[in-house]
Formats: sequence, structure tokens, C-alpha cells
Amino acid sequence: MLADAALGVATSTVVAVAIAMDLGGARAPDPVAYLFAVCLGALMLVRRRFPVLALAATAAGLLAYHAAGYPPVGLALPVAAALFSAAEAGRARVAAVTAAGLVLVSTFFRLRQGEDPDYLLGFELASTVGLMLSAIALGALRAEQRRTARQAAVEREWEARRRVEEERLRIARDLHDAVGHTLAVVSVQASVAAEALDDDPDAARSALATLRLAADEAVHDLRTTLGLLTDDTGRAPAGSLRHLDALVTATVRSGLEVTVSTEGEPVALPAAVDTTAYRIVQEALTNCLRHARASKAEVRLRFEPGRLRIQVCDDGAGAELPARGGRGLDGMRDRAELLGGSVTLESRPGAGFRIDASLPVERR
Repeated sequence: MLADAALGVATSTVVAVAIAMDLGGARAPDPVAYLFAVCLGALMLVRRRFPVLALAATAAGLLAYHAAGYPPVGLALPVAAALFSAAEAGRARVAAVTAAGLVLVSTFFRLRQGEDPDYLLGFELASTVGLMLSAIALGALRAEQRRTARQAAVEREWEARRRVEEERLRIARDLHDAVGHTLAVVSVQASVAAEALDDDPDAARSALATLRLAADEAVHDLRTTLGLLTDDTGRAPAGSLRHLDALVTATVRSGLEVTVSTEGEPVALPAAVDTTAYRIVQEALTNCLRHARASKAEVRLRFEPGRLRIQVCDDGAGAELPARGGRGLDGMRDRAELLGGSVTLESRPGAGFRIDASLPVERR
């Protein structure tokens, strides 16, 4: 509002000074002429809300002023602010048509009044048209900047929403992987404890201890996930290859023999890659416990330049793979693809089950 008031004062002042110079015209300056200058400046107070109306009123006022025979005040300076405002509001075409109309009408009547054509057409017309075009161009540029800023704000909001959705999906997958593995261990160990309760109390106690360990791990994962939902510090999710030994121990106690081998020179992994690698191994071992009817599984980690390869295979019954796997298998694929990696599944009856994953180690 202060900027509009300052622009209005400047416009009124410029026009009033031109009137006071009394450079011709059929009538001498009088209060009505100066009132015109004040009204022209007052229009700047409504230029933002009614830009086209302000431009139309300015143009009509100028034509009426010159028709009344008052001293000339020029054309471009009084109307420049109104042209800028209309173009800034996205009405550059209206501003251009109005400017062209004013120039044509003004030039026609001034030539009829006997003004020097050489001066009017050779000098003043060029400066008038140049100033008008500059005002329109600046207004259009301002409109484009605002449009770009709005578009950028919309894109930022869309990106923020996309990130929120990705985070929700990641957390859901973490919960599925962690709880799914824990429930698989609990199911196996509960069966072992039930069968050994009478004949082998030591085995039953060992199974119950594994149950407790699995339950504690599930509680830890749930607490960590809840912490992610309530904490905005951006800490990494639970699950890391550093926890692989504990995962393998719990799986072995459930009756599945697991061997782990590492090839290449281990490197520090980005948090997202580390968590994804752990969850892939966890989901693969969970499938071995739940569905494969396997007695042995092998986990291979191979560190290559810029890439980590993971292979998990078992000696289970195998099966024909559906076009789409379950939530866990699809989740493995999606996790890897988000990082620029891939997961392939291979299985057939009597040949066990194998998962091959490739993850980029370098940050994208």
C-alpha cells in the first residue's frame, strides 16, 4: 500500500509539473487541470485490485484533458504506471492495445492542431512508444516472475507430499519386514517349545528364550518406528547390516541353518542402502522359514566398486513364481528401485529359492 501511495504521489507530481510549465494549449492551467493530476495519481491506489479499470480511467482522463485544451503533459509518463499495472496483472495485450490507441489518437489530433510533424513523428513519438513498451514489458516480466514463483511453490508442495508418502511407505515396509520376521521366528519356536515341553525341557527353555529375544527385537523395532513418526530429527530407520549376526542367530535358533559369507572389501554404506540391504536379507530369511520348507540357507554379500550385491538362496522345495509376489517380495523390489538398484527372484519346484539384489553404494 505504501508503494502504491508513493507511485501515486510521483505520478501526480510529474503531471502537475508538466501542467505548471504551461507549454501551450488553448487554456491556461486552472484548478481543474491540477485536479486531473491528483485524480491520475489516486488511480494508483486501486491499480492492484482493478488494473484494467485504472488503465481505462487513465486513458479516458488523458483524452478528456487534451480535448479540453489544457497545456500538454505528454502521453507516456502519465499512463506508464497504469500500463505497468495492467501488464503485471496478466493483461499485457489489453495494455498494448490501449497504448497503441492512445498514441494514434494523440498523434492524429496534435497533427491537426498544427504541431511540427518532424518533431512529433521523428523524435517525440519514438520516446513515447519506447517508454510505453518498457512499462508493458516490465509489467509482463513481473507477472511471469510471480507465475514462476507460484509454480515453484506448487512444485515444492507436491515434492513435500511425495516425500511424505514415500516415508510412510518406507515405514510401513519396515514394520512389515520386522514384524513379519519376528512372527515367523515366534511361530517356529512356539511349535518347538510345545513339542519339547514334556520330553526335553532344556530344548523348550531354549525355544522360549528365543521367543523372548524375538519379542524384544520386535518391540525395539516398533519403538524405533514410532520414534520416526514423532521425531523430526531425521535419524535413520532401524535395521542395519551391523545387526545381521543377531538376525542370523534368531533364524538359526528357529531351526534353519544359515551361513553368511562376504566377498570384496567392505565399505561404509549410506544409511538408506544399509537399511535396505538388511531388510532384503531379513525378508528372504523370513520366506525361508515360512514358505520354503528349507533346512539350509546361504547369504552372500559381495562388495564391488560402487555396488553391493546380495544373494540369498535356500535348499527348499521351490515353487513357480507368480507375476507379482507378496507384500514382502514386492517391497524388496520397490526398496531397491528407489535407490536405483534391482532385485531378481528365481525359483522352480525342487530347486529352492534365490534372491539376487544389486544396490548402488554411492550416494545418488
